[in-house]
Parts: sequence; C-alpha cells; structure tokens
Amino acid sequence: MPDLPPLAVAELDLDGPDGEVLSLRPAPGGPPLGEGGVYALVRLRGRPAATVLGHVRAGEDPAEALRTAFRTQRTGREQPDERDTEPTLTPTRTPTTTRTPTLPRATVVVATRERAAQLARALDSLVAQDHPDFQVLVVDNAPRTTATRDLVQGRYAGRVDYVEESVPGLATAHNRGIAASDGEVLAFTDDDVIADPHWLTALTEPFATDPGLGCTTGLILPARLTTPAQILLESHGGFAKGFAPRLYDPAQPPPDEPLFPFTAGSFGSGANMAFRAQVLSSVGGFDPATGTGTPARGGDDLYAFVRVLSAGHRLRYTPGALVWHHHRETWQDLRNQAYGYGAGLTAYLTAILVRRPALLPSLLLKLPHGLAHARAITAQRDGTATAPGAHETPGTPATPGTHGAQSHPWPRELSRLERRGMLYGPVGYVRARLRQREGER
Repeated sequence: MPDLPPLAVAELDLDGPDGEVLSLRPAPGGPPLGEGGVYALVRLRGRPAATVLGHVRAGEDPAEALRTAFRTQRTGREQPDERDTEPTLTPTRTPTTTRTPTLPRATVVVATRERAAQLARALDSLVAQDHPDFQVLVVDNAPRTTATRDLVQGRYAGRVDYVEESVPGLATAHNRGIAASDGEVLAFTDDDVIADPHWLTALTEPFATDPGLGCTTGLILPARLTTPAQILLESHGGFAKGFAPRLYDPAQPPPDEPLFPFTAGSFGSGANMAFRAQVLSSVGGFDPATGTGTPARGGDDLYAFVRVLSAGHRLRYTPGALVWHHHRETWQDLRNQAYGYGAGLTAYLTAILVRRPALLPSLLLKLPHGLAHARAITAQRDGTATAPGAHETPGTPATPGTHGAQSHPWPRELSRLERRGMLYGPVGYVRARLRQREGER
C-alpha cells in the first residue's frame, strides 16, 4: 500500500469565489484543525462548490491557507466552470416575488445490520433535517442481536420507526423499507454517513417542480481521510460526482455519455439517492438478487437507476444534497471494496438483461465502448498522490475525489481485484437468484 500521510477534513465557507471567509470548521464529528494537510469542502455562502487540498504550516491561519489554496486552484484551471459563478441559494426567507415549492413528504430509509454505534451517529444527523415533513425508517436486516431494535425503540422512540427484514441483502432490506414507508418520495442512505442538515430538503426539492423526475442523487464526501485505505478510495473517485448539477433525460441522451444509460455509476451512489415512490414501485423496486449481503456483492443502486431511466423517467444529480461518508479504514476493507465494485457493476448489468431483455440490443451496440470504459476505470495507476500543499493545476494530480480525474495511484492488486470482480459478477447474480428461489420454496 502506498505510504500516504493522513489528511484532516474540513468545511470552508466563503462569501463568493473571491470573497472573505465566513467560517471554517472540521467535518462533522472531526477533531480540531491543526497544522498539516487538509482536504476541505469549499462552500460559497453555504452551497457546496469545490474541494481543495491545502497545507497549514505552524502558526498559520488555517482559513487563510485554505482560501489561498482555493484561489490558486481556481486560477490554475484553464477554463472557468460553474464553480466560479455566484451560487443560486435556497433563501432562508421567501422573497415576496417568488414562491417556494411545497416539499413532498419524504421517508428516509436506512438499512443496517449490527452496527448500532455508527447507526446512532447517522440517526442523530437524520432527525435534525430541516425538511418540514419526513419520516426516518430503520430496516434491521437479518439481525443477530437486539442492539439495533433497542437503540431505535429506546433512544429514538417517537422519532424513528423500526422494521425488521429477516432475509439478508441490502436490496431486500430496501424493498422492506419501501413497503413500510408512507412518503411520496423515498430517500435512501447508509448507516455510515452523517447527513448535512439541508440534505433531505435539497434531495427532494426537485420532485416538487419536475413531475417527470423519477430519481435524484447527491454529493458524497469523505468524513475522514486518516488511513492510506481511505485516501486511496477517495483518490480513485470515492463516491463524489462533482459539483455541477446535471439532469439525465432518456428522451435526450447526453452526448458526452456514449454508454448512457448503462454508465449508472456516473449518476450517483446508494448512500445518497431518492426516488418518487410511485415510480420506484412501478419498476418493481430493487432487484433482491443484487446488493451487499448477497453473492452478487453490489449493484442494487445501479440497477434501480437504469430501471428508472429505461422506463422513461428523468434522473437529477443535485450536489447541494450532501452526506459525509465514513470510508472503511483498513487495506483488507479496500481490497473487499475493489472486488465488490467490479462484481456489482457486471451483476447489475446481468440483472438488467434478465429483467429487461428488450435492452439487450442497445447494450450489445455499446459493448465495445463499455469494455474500453471498464478497462480505463479499473486500470492500475503508478502516479504519486498530490502532496499536502500542492495545488490542483493543469498537468498535476487532482484533489482526491475529483470526479473523473483518475490521476491518483491505484495499485496493481486493487486493479486486478476489480477486474476479477467484473468476471465474477454475472456468476454472483445467478447464485443470488438461485438462493432466492430456494428461500421461497
């Protein structure tokens, strides 16, 4: 494993791209900032706008150091982008000339299994959301103890609902959550996140103004970057999809996505997604033979994205909907994730073809591009990660997690594991289907 020094994680809020510092604080639950490398989310008057990697020297003001790093990063880009413009903010008070849309009632579904301590951290952030009308629902998946039930029905009594699903598997647990929900919009997140207080509002607001919208996804940033495994995962792309809002419309396929809609990984991730309940039910929910806890190892979220799009509904990526994700810490965790990502990718494609065989001609037509894309995203990279203090300029490695950059190291072992996972994915999906049928007998 590469020897990567730990990075502090922080939030820097500025009064505009070249404005003064409004605030600087550690990522939620993080330790106070000191000297050393810092990975910071830059907000522009509250709106997530960019990430920056800086270095705080002894006696230096961390806020000024990071503001300088952000300015250097901006001027180093060859062309300005949406992050350089003044943000459109959701106002705290409704102006007299506009009308804030009524937010749909939402249910937040959190599937978990025997991780009560980190679940409590997630629930603390979820019950504090600024959305006016929502339910939080915990699905206890194949529990071995009563720890999760005791936590929800004790500490969160009256604020969080609880259901149990005895069949293991993330997709099955999510389907149980769908059945027990009462929201017009169903939001899904994981038990290892901390949600920004505005997360649910930002994630559900697009449904109020776009009746053809079937799904939204949001921004996922690392809560900690203290181990080489965490830094490598984030450097490989992590879960972030950038800071530009984007609408994916099956009626107008994006010209820069030749594999659309099969590049589901570019749409978002399961730790931060929401669906119109009626739409998700109409496509049959999640495929129970996919997801963590099944032989398929993953792909449940990707399957749902493609099913919604292929049914004619739009998907919107909304970076204002932010959650902080606690990446796994050890090398073995990262090895497991690399293999699982590869397996989930081809497992979901198998699921799509099994359940929607009419999509086979389109997939075969795009197969050459797909194979090239798969080789690119899993390729070994021998570069050296940006050292703390280096700034993002053309020709140098990007800030860890920069969407699509792929300029940081990715060891040969992890590259091989991803590709092995891709070979295994269809087999894993078939095994999961067989196990599911045996359980139904």
